[in-house]
Amino acid sequence: MDKNQIIITSALPYANGSIHIGHLVEYIQTDIIARALKLAGEDVVFCCADDTHGAPIQIKAQQLGITPKELIDKSSVEHQEDFASYNIKFDSYYSTDSKENKFLVNSVYKRLKDKDLIYEKEIELTYCENCERFLPDRFVKGSCPKCEAQDQYGDVCEKCNQTYETVDLVKPYCTICKSTPIRKNSNHLFFKLSTQADILRKFLTENNLQKEVVNQIMNWVDEGLKDWCISRDAPYFGFKIPDSDKYFYVWLDAPIGYISSFTNFLGGDLDKAEKEWNNSKIIHVIGKDIMYFHLLFWPAVLANSEFKLPDEILVHGFLTVNGEKMSKSRGTFLTAKEFLDYADPELLRFYYAANLSRTMTDINLDLVDFTNRANNELVSNIANFMFRTLSFLKKNYDGKIIESEPGLSPDFSETINFYKTYELRKAVNSILAISSEGNKYFQEKQPWDLIKTDKEAAHRVLSTCTRLVKDLAIILKPIMPVFAANIEKQLNLGNQNFKDLESDLNGHQINQPQILYRKIEEVKIKENKFSKLNLKVAEIKDVSNHPDAEKLYVIKLDMGEERQIVAGMKPHYPKEDLVGKKIIVVSNLEPVNLRGVKSAGMMMAASEGEKVGFLYVENAKPGDQVLVDGANPNPDQIKFKEFQDIELLVKDKVPSFEGKPFKVNGESVKVDKDIINGKIS
Repeated sequence: MDKNQIIITSALPYANGSIHIGHLVEYIQTDIIARALKLAGEDVVFCCADDTHGAPIQIKAQQLGITPKELIDKSSVEHQEDFASYNIKFDSYYSTDSKENKFLVNSVYKRLKDKDLIYEKEIELTYCENCERFLPDRFVKGSCPKCEAQDQYGDVCEKCNQTYETVDLVKPYCTICKSTPIRKNSNHLFFKLSTQADILRKFLTENNLQKEVVNQIMNWVDEGLKDWCISRDAPYFGFKIPDSDKYFYVWLDAPIGYISSFTNFLGGDLDKAEKEWNNSKIIHVIGKDIMYFHLLFWPAVLANSEFKLPDEILVHGFLTVNGEKMSKSRGTFLTAKEFLDYADPELLRFYYAANLSRTMTDINLDLVDFTNRANNELVSNIANFMFRTLSFLKKNYDGKIIESEPGLSPDFSETINFYKTYELRKAVNSILAISSEGNKYFQEKQPWDLIKTDKEAAHRVLSTCTRLVKDLAIILKPIMPVFAANIEKQLNLGNQNFKDLESDLNGHQINQPQILYRKIEEVKIKENKFSKLNLKVAEIKDVSNHPDAEKLYVIKLDMGEERQIVAGMKPHYPKEDLVGKKIIVVSNLEPVNLRGVKSAGMMMAASEGEKVGFLYVENAKPGDQVLVDGANPNPDQIKFKEFQDIELLVKDKVPSFEGKPFKVNGESVKVDKDIINGKIS
C-alpha cells in the first residue's frame, strides 16, 4: 500500500432534504482540492456518504407515509444526481446505514468500552407529552442559554456556536407540535470526553489546522469538557446499541461513515480499510457549524479506538446570497437542481473557487458580481484568449504547431502550491494573471499584422500562445473539468495532468476550435411567490359573533399555539359547522384590527360564483405546514397586499398554485362545498 495515500472527505449530507447551493460550497471546494492533488500525482481517495440516521429521518418518513429506508434510498439517488450535475466526482459515495458502518460503530464502541471510557447514568431530558416521545436535539427549540438568541435547536447555538443540552434551552417548545415539553429522566450511555483534554491539546497543536479554528476549540477545551451522551431513546432510526434498549446517537456513527465509505472503496474489506486508513493522510473538509463534533468528539473517539486521527481539518464559512442569509421568501434559498436553471454549473464552480480561502470567512454569492466575473474573467480573459489563438492557428496554418518562441513561459508552480494549501482564491487570481499575460503577448505581437510580413514569425507566436492555451486548460482542470476536457479535445490531446505543464507541442496538430463560453445575461432569481406564505393547519376551537360587524366571526384556533382570527364566514356557515374543522390559515399575515378586534392570520376559502367554501384537511395536526412542490415556508410577516398579489386557485376541485396542489405531509388539501374552479382568498 502506498503510504502517501490521501483520504479526503466532505461532511456527510443529511438524507432528509435536497442539496442546496450553500451545501455546494463544501462539495465543490473538496472536489477541486481532490482533483488538484490527483493532477499533481498524489494517490487520492475522495470519500463521502449520506448521513442516514436520527429522529428527523424517522419523523420525515412517517410524514411522507414511507419507511425510513425508502426515504434514504430516494435521497441517495437525488443527492448523487445533484453532485454529478456539478461535476463533483467521488471515488466512493456510500451510506451510514450500511453493514460496514454497523460493524465499525460496534467495533469502536467495544474498544471505547474496553478502555473504561463508557458509562451509564440517569439524566433529565426534554419530553413532549403530546407527541409521547423524548425530543431529540433537532426537535426542540428555544432561546440559547448563553447568548439568548431565539429559535435555536437543542444542541448548538447557530449564533454563538455554544453547545448545550436540550434541557438548558430557555422557553423550549416542541418543533413537531409546538407544545411546551416537560423534563423526564432516562438512563443513557456516556463517553468520557472530560478525560480527553491532553489528547485534544496535542491534536490541536501538532496538526496543520487553521489558527482561528484552533483558538476557538482550545477555548472550549480550557473551559472544561463535559462527557458526551452517545445514546438516544426509541423511537429512533439508527443502529441499536448491543445489550441495550437504546440507539447510537447519529453523531457517533456519522463520522465513522468516512471510514465505512473508504471501506466501500476497497470492496468491503474491513481489515484492509483499517490498516490503510491508519497509514494514510486524512483530510476533512467541513463547515464551521460542525466544528465542535469534528475537532473534539471525533478525534477523541479515534484516539481511543485505534484509528488514526485526521491530519488536517479545513473549515469553511457559510454562504450568503446578495449579502444576506439565504432566504426562502426572497427566492435565494435555491436547491442545486434549481440553480441549474440560471447558469452553467461550472460557472458556479469557478465563482466559488474565486472566493474560497483557507479561512472560515463566509462566502457571498453576489449575483451581479457572479455575472461580471463570468463575463469579464472567464469569457473575456480566458475563453476569448483560447478561441482567438486556436481559431487563428487553424485558419492560417491548418492547426499545425511549430516550435514556440521564448518570452511567454509563466511559472505554474505557485498556482499548484495554492491548490495544495487550499488557497483557491489565490489559485484563480494566479490563473487570471497568467491568462492576462497571454492576452497582452497576443496583442503586442499582433499576429494579424505580422503574418503579412513574416508568416513564420506569426506562426511561432501562435504556437507559443497555443502552448499557453494547453497549460491554462490543465491548471483550470480542478475547477472546470468539463471546460478543460473540451479544450483538450480541441487541442487534439488526451487527458493532461500537471506534469504536462510547459511541455512542447512542436509538430502537433489541433482539431477544429469552437467557442465554449459566451457572455451571459445578468442572473436574476425568479421569485416563487408561494414561498412568501406560511400556510398552516389550524383546528377551530370556538366561533363567536364579531361585536361590531354583521358578517364577521371571531374564531379561536389551535395552530400548535393559540391564535385568534377574524373571518367573513358568517353569511356562508353557521357556527356549529365550523367548530372542530381543521382549516388552512395564512399564519404569517401581519396582524390587523378588524373593526376593533385583533386578527392574527387569515382563514383560507375558495369562491365560485355565490358559493364560498373553506379549505380543510382531515388527518393533519394543528401546526402542520402546507406546501406546494418547489416552495418553502416564509418565517417573516407579510402585508395583506403581498398576499393579494399571489394567485391561488381551485382547479378541478384541487387547491393549487401554478398547477401544483396544496399538500400537508402528503395529504391533499380539500375544499368544502362543491367548488370546481374558483379563486382562493
